[in-house]
Amino acid sequence: MAFSSSTVLPDHAPSLWAATAPPAPETVQLTDAVQADVVIVGGGVTGLSSALHMAERGISAVVLEAARTGFGGSGRNSGHIIPALGARDPDMLVAKLGADAGERMIAFLRDSASLTFDLIRKYGIDCDAVQNGWAQPAHRASRMKVLERRYEEWTRRQTRVDLLDAGAIADKLGTDVYHGALFMRTGGHVNPLALAQGLARAAMEQGARVYTGSPALSVERADGKWRVATPSGQVIAERLVVATNAYTGALIPQLARSLVRIINYQVSTHPMPKEIAAGVIPSDISSSDTRADLYPFRKDRAGRLVTGATLALPLNMDARIRPWIAERIGNAFPQITDRRLEYVWNGRIALTPNRLPRIHEIGPGAISPIAYNGRGMAIGVAMGRELADWAEGKSADALGLPKLEITPMPFISSLGRLAQAALVRYRQLDARD
Repeated sequence: MAFSSSTVLPDHAPSLWAATAPPAPETVQLTDAVQADVVIVGGGVTGLSSALHMAERGISAVVLEAARTGFGGSGRNSGHIIPALGARDPDMLVAKLGADAGERMIAFLRDSASLTFDLIRKYGIDCDAVQNGWAQPAHRASRMKVLERRYEEWTRRQTRVDLLDAGAIADKLGTDVYHGALFMRTGGHVNPLALAQGLARAAMEQGARVYTGSPALSVERADGKWRVATPSGQVIAERLVVATNAYTGALIPQLARSLVRIINYQVSTHPMPKEIAAGVIPSDISSSDTRADLYPFRKDRAGRLVTGATLALPLNMDARIRPWIAERIGNAFPQITDRRLEYVWNGRIALTPNRLPRIHEIGPGAISPIAYNGRGMAIGVAMGRELADWAEGKSADALGLPKLEITPMPFISSLGRLAQAALVRYRQLDARD
């Protein structure tokens, strides 16, 4: 099973991001036994941001990535940077977690987008970053009541948030199908694969070691340290971070059984003519509306419309998704007459029944931030700073995400199919007041 130095790594998914990202930093496979203060399994934004923040503080960090940096969910999503959860509002978090943990998580979420863009600017990461805000438009007039409540709850927490009427969101998006919107000014969008690769480059420049083509095959605790074996090497470290989220496999079986994974598809059109692109999302914001079956929209630098969908039965998906998305685009932006898709790709989302991202302690000096529930980019990058705090001795109970017990779910393979089928019910609810 050992990899040689000539092993060819799998290519990235044939996505818009892979086609437009700058070259990744040069990395190698682990072929020796090395030591570190912290070993990080997973080369997505969480693992790479953690390595960067640790290296800034003089903490020796090693990242082990099975394929390429950003190969998993970090490089396959839509690139929205959103400082909020999809299904849990601030007061609900306080009611669920208690005042201390709830308010700490709210502050973490509120600041996550700003931290992400600040880090991009600090290291000059070339990832097409645009921080013009994120909107959650109301797809039905009755959903404005929900947004009014969210606005009030976030405003109480000193969040840079606005409540827009129908005309204001129409001006920002170039469509009149919405009834108003919640608008969070610190949000935005990026090329997510380019961001992951840029974090890897910055982490390596600061002294972190990033190994690709180096899957973690086993983890054991011996002599007070963690030993992580790869096909041709091993890392011995005081602390362990498992940052694999929806791509968590058999390395820590109980983690894998605590998640429901669904496949989410992302697509982009061909570049729109300039006169059309100028009227589609003229503010260049990021948006995803109040549907449970989300309608996310943004543009890329070349004037492509980027959106996505999750279909209930992921069979013959590529052929089925094209007319489905073309209909969505036409409903929202009838001015786009060429609705052909240039790129179609997919990635996994990790869901949990309570829709809460969380931290699990998986052993002495071992931690896993997980279950981002579709909000992984801002949360993942911001977790890097939190995990650097933890590596310096901060208790897991005091980090931005709540520390929860691992709860493996029975019949986990069937739950993924049920989650896909639940989309039919979501669409029924989306059509009601």
